[in-house]
Amino acid sequence: MTTPPVTSVDTLFLLLGAVMVLAMHAGFAFLEVGTVRHKNQVNALVKIIADLAVSGLAYFFIGFSLAYGLDFFSSAEDLAADHGYQLTKFLFLFTFAAAIPAIISGGIAERARFGPQLIATGLIVGFVYSIFEGMAWNDTFGFQSLITQWFDLPFHDFAGSAVVHAVGGWAALVAILFLGPRTGRYRSGGAISAHPPSSIPFLALGSWILIVGWFGFNVMSAQKIEAISGLVALNSLMAMIGGTLSALVVGRNDPGFVYNGPLAGLVAVCAGSDVIHPVGALAVGGLAGLLFVKMFNVTQNRLKIDDVLGVWPLHGLCGAMGAIAAGVFGQKWLGGLGGVSFLSQVVGTLTGVVIAVLGASIIYAGLKAITGLRLDREQEFDGADLSIHKVSASPERETNW
Repeated sequence: MTTPPVTSVDTLFLLLGAVMVLAMHAGFAFLEVGTVRHKNQVNALVKIIADLAVSGLAYFFIGFSLAYGLDFFSSAEDLAADHGYQLTKFLFLFTFAAAIPAIISGGIAERARFGPQLIATGLIVGFVYSIFEGMAWNDTFGFQSLITQWFDLPFHDFAGSAVVHAVGGWAALVAILFLGPRTGRYRSGGAISAHPPSSIPFLALGSWILIVGWFGFNVMSAQKIEAISGLVALNSLMAMIGGTLSALVVGRNDPGFVYNGPLAGLVAVCAGSDVIHPVGALAVGGLAGLLFVKMFNVTQNRLKIDDVLGVWPLHGLCGAMGAIAAGVFGQKWLGGLGGVSFLSQVVGTLTGVVIAVLGASIIYAGLKAITGLRLDREQEFDGADLSIHKVSASPERETNW
């Protein structure tokens, strides 16, 4: 069967998706600004947009070519072929790649040095993320062919539960462990110092921006207008609802949990949003909201891992769970469309996790040895890398989160 030609409508369709996902980075920014303390808000804002810019360079010169074998060193006439569809595809997929450092930023907030983290951003986006992206979405190294040979069906990740979110979340966990907790967060004798969100309205605004943009993230992952499916849109909504209600109940109405619950559901449903039944999407979202709340508390209080925004539970764990769940809820006997394998999903997801952990470990270990990763105690107390900005501390409102 011949592939239908690319049309100008396809280019416009993908461009609109790229704009929606690009707007989500404002959501990442406000989510982090609302969660960190007042003295770190300016640093968080600068860090998000600087990471976006560095991600663009890394993906333009290295990552996109590594993943898809395409580069931008042809003539402008060649690049403009097919209405510039490949250029728009780059733009769309770049917004996905740039989500990786945005995820990591939320986990390591309030104690990471600015310069070394920008270097880490370039290396992770240019190499670690793009290697697995190519394996999952372009059969680099024959990965999908091998999975299909083993389990009859390829690894299925329609919009990136594993490729984007699990990779970002597990890379963030590595960075968090290399950095260690914020000064004074965990005290001798087991006491934990509360670092409540500085602005619930900003946190909520960030969540809302992400929720709206997610419909571009998921629906436009079809990449061509002929492949668009209303099932993806409805499943995104149902997963968002499931995550919200689950986090509301399990998190006992805490606003921090309530506004992260829908994000957990949306993270989890990305992989199977095109194949599972809407009731299945509701279940996946509900499980993700539960997983996020429970594991956020375990991470912070029992494991004493200072993950400021809870990005490892939200993206790392919910992303991996959602990718694997696609292999269950996508089965025809559960109302799905079929064409997915549980074992393929497990192997594909674990491969992404291993690549993220190994790649991030090499990068952060190297940076720690060469440049150092943490602000010194005085800089951390003042609230930011001195090369960016310093903001005097302000009184913080208490919340349960």
